[in-house]
Amino acid sequence: MVEAEFGLMHITGEKDRPPVKVGVAVTDMTTGLYASNSIMAALLARAQTGKGQHLDIALSDCQVATLANIASSVLISGEPDSGRHGTAHPSIVPYESFPTKDGNILLGGGNDRLYGILCETIGEPLWASDSRFKTNALRVEHRHTLVPMIADKIKMKTTKQWLGIFNNSGMPYAPINDIQTTLSHEQVVARDMVQTVKHKSCGSIKLINTPVKFSQSTPGIRTPPPQLGEHTDEILENILGMNGDKIAELKLAGIIA
Repeated sequence: MVEAEFGLMHITGEKDRPPVKVGVAVTDMTTGLYASNSIMAALLARAQTGKGQHLDIALSDCQVATLANIASSVLISGEPDSGRHGTAHPSIVPYESFPTKDGNILLGGGNDRLYGILCETIGEPLWASDSRFKTNALRVEHRHTLVPMIADKIKMKTTKQWLGIFNNSGMPYAPINDIQTTLSHEQVVARDMVQTVKHKSCGSIKLINTPVKFSQSTPGIRTPPPQLGEHTDEILENILGMNGDKIAELKLAGIIA
């Protein structure tokens, strides 16, 4: 709902298609990140001043903040935003996903030099000097001519073939991977982003690891996901100081598991 009401869905999706939501609860996660940063800042402030603070962190505020450059453009220009662009960039061409023979690849010809590399790499060097496409402003103007030209070239080979061709070219590019491929990606493996833990009911299970690496500490998955009520007695006894009879009474009443 927050994605819809506060702008994100409006700018997400294909240009001539209805708005769509992001594939994960990005606003919830963004708000959590803002919250954790704010808690750290408040703790640092308390260490200096001796005073704590109440933090007011709203999903709507965090969603508005993450509109970033698009919100800034609207505020500065006073004009409406340009809407949805799919994988394309509103002011850089070519910078979008192109279908290959068996998948999709994202290509980032983000400036004149990189556009020239793209033209050379796909076997069309004359496109770099074409008067319609010599500068980014011209490429944006002639987007609907240039993008289909590139698309016709890219769909002639498989994603793997293009990855080999673009390798060491100096131009940004990336395959569009599904989740299974992502989780087995060599970078994901090298960064230890998937860990195996032992669960008392499920046996060995794989979980996503913390993405932050510290130079002196080793954060990670301390325990597997708990079963329903697994830590109830421990928390009530050790933190709230309840005795066994009181806990048994709450369980009997169905108040706790």
